[in-house]
Amino acid sequence: MASWTSSQFLYEETKPCGIQFLERFKRSGRLSFKQYQALVFILTFVAYIAFHAARKPNSIVKGTLSASTIKGGWAPFDGPDGPALLGQIDLAFLSVYAVGMFVAGHLGDRLDLRTFLTIGMIGTGLFTALFGVAFWANFHSFYYFLVVQVLAGWFQSIGWPCVVAVLGNWFDKKRRGMIMGVWSAHTSLGNITGSLIASGLLRYGWGWSFLGPALLMTFLGIVVYLFLPVNPPTVGAERDGTEVDSTMRLGDTITESFLSSRMSTGFDRKPIGFMAAWKIPGVAPFAFCLFFTKLVSYTFLYWLPFYVSHNMIGGEYLSEETSGNLSTLFDVGGVVGGILAGYISDQLDGRAITAAGFIYLAIPALFLYRVYGHISMTINVILMFTSGVFVNGPFALITTAVSADLGTHKSLKGNARALATVTAIIDGTGSVGAAIGPVLTGYISAISWDAVFYMLMTAALISGLLLTKLIVAEVKAILFGSSDEEDEVAAASSSPANRAPIDVLL
Repeated sequence: MASWTSSQFLYEETKPCGIQFLERFKRSGRLSFKQYQALVFILTFVAYIAFHAARKPNSIVKGTLSASTIKGGWAPFDGPDGPALLGQIDLAFLSVYAVGMFVAGHLGDRLDLRTFLTIGMIGTGLFTALFGVAFWANFHSFYYFLVVQVLAGWFQSIGWPCVVAVLGNWFDKKRRGMIMGVWSAHTSLGNITGSLIASGLLRYGWGWSFLGPALLMTFLGIVVYLFLPVNPPTVGAERDGTEVDSTMRLGDTITESFLSSRMSTGFDRKPIGFMAAWKIPGVAPFAFCLFFTKLVSYTFLYWLPFYVSHNMIGGEYLSEETSGNLSTLFDVGGVVGGILAGYISDQLDGRAITAAGFIYLAIPALFLYRVYGHISMTINVILMFTSGVFVNGPFALITTAVSADLGTHKSLKGNARALATVTAIIDGTGSVGAAIGPVLTGYISAISWDAVFYMLMTAALISGLLLTKLIVAEVKAILFGSSDEEDEVAAASSSPANRAPIDVLL
């Protein structure tokens, strides 16, 4: 069995120096398991708030950049093809983000997640700032903006597989839906934070809208490196008063306090291969479901402020700053939706049922927002909030609790080195949809916003339908205590012929 320090794993995880500093103030000389859990929850939460905050300036400054030259636009986006060019930049960012997600997930199960995440955060901060530097340097080359966004997308892709893998290492499945439902609020809170920072700084020049989130990201990247514990064995965490030796190698066994039985930590196994991860039951349908769900969510992320500022509400047009602030209500709804989806899925023990239910309710919510959102500010606020609940609820559920569930699926036989890969497959596939939605909107919106909303409603319908087989299996499990899918998985995982693909490194 390969050791912790073997070349197979390419790294040796150590206790972060920030934790060593904190332990000097503890009488026992170490943090409790619950304190570690709280630290992991908070650090991964604020880290991904920063990731999303760094994405938001693009949508906030779209109206400023694409305004006519007379109104202070910025070449090359100030012409009639400005929205299309901005859509191409969004496409480049999200395409690289999607591809990078698969690569980052593959590497995340093989590298020190703390160092890898820090690299992603500092790199994201750097290239977010460089986009804003064009304001002071008077850069007007389309290819400058394109290259900067491509590199920003690459570093952004590192974040998600890392934070989900770390969180999954510390929390078991029992209350994962609720815990990750609350935790998933980082997506919406990040969008809100980014919108408020970017909108507030926009009055001083659009470059500041990028610099603010970039500095936040860089600072938090340093904090993560200093304090984030990747998994319990690394820091010698203890649970129920039983200590786990901090010097333990991955190949050693640990006490039942960590995994409730005498077994390997699961971190000693070979990282799961890419194709083997696709074969885990449930990964493919949820991945393709997220493709269409994220298409809808990211269209709102990138275009909602622009849509609000270019459509009358209560008979008047809103300023870009007001539109950016108003658009945060969609994300507030997303916070509520993520928590509700997590809680409901725990109570029903049905991730697919909950996700599909929210997705189907998103269709009439989107229709009502488009048709009646212009009547008054009050109606717009209510319908925007409602749309956020049903659009971002399943998005949050699938990218957090579902990904963590499948990354620790029973067919893996306790292999803990699959979380980042599975997370990357699901969110990476979703990110392809996230790349397509905004760029299609850039072209379709020039013709009709009605067509944009029909596209979004169609995507939501397809997303829900993709979960049909899993819904049937979950309903059977609720009614009869088991499902065909579970029996199939049990048979497959116990078969010697089918056991190898899960454990082998492809």
